[in-house]
Amino acid sequence: MKWLNLSLLFSHLTRAQSQVITQILFFSAYPTWKPDSYRRHREYVKALHAHGVTPVLGQFKNKSKQCLKCKTTWTSREEKETDVNLALALLDLAYKDAYDHAFLLTRDSDLAPAVRKVKANFPDKKISIFAPFNYRHSSELLQSSDGHKTINLSHISTSLFPEKVYDQVGNLVAMRPLEYSPPPIPTQYVVKMGKKQNAKII
Repeated sequence: MKWLNLSLLFSHLTRAQSQVITQILFFSAYPTWKPDSYRRHREYVKALHAHGVTPVLGQFKNKSKQCLKCKTTWTSREEKETDVNLALALLDLAYKDAYDHAFLLTRDSDLAPAVRKVKANFPDKKISIFAPFNYRHSSELLQSSDGHKTINLSHISTSLFPEKVYDQVGNLVAMRPLEYSPPPIPTQYVVKMGKKQNAKII
């Protein structure tokens, strides 16, 4: 699902009466060699930023590849820095005592060592894992974390940006690309309650 308001999504996934979301970080990279995708991605980042999400952008790098059979060569792209940026932020913010409970929306098992390092150095801090919608959880991340939650269709359907996104003072900052138009889906979600904590979504 495209055009997802992460601030709204995590307000549904966390306990509104007991947890305070202090910061949301969005880790990604622009596909600059694809003009249409690049344009859509920039619109989405502008929408996120206007609603309190901090983008942390890596980059794609060219990588030469060769077919072992026919020896044909070509250039592909690989996303770089994104998982490293996330891991560093998780550790850095733990040392700064910027969160009590961190929520990771990912299924990248490469982040498991960073989660284990935080838990080893800060055993009182909690880390929960959210798998992207329609994806299974990473077993490595589950073993390293304190818990997990599944994002369902109702979470997504109640967390989409409108067609036009405005900032806090009413300025139009982004327009939903036609390709991001959502299909009709049901709307329902549940928010649970518990002890108050500082939460950081990264």
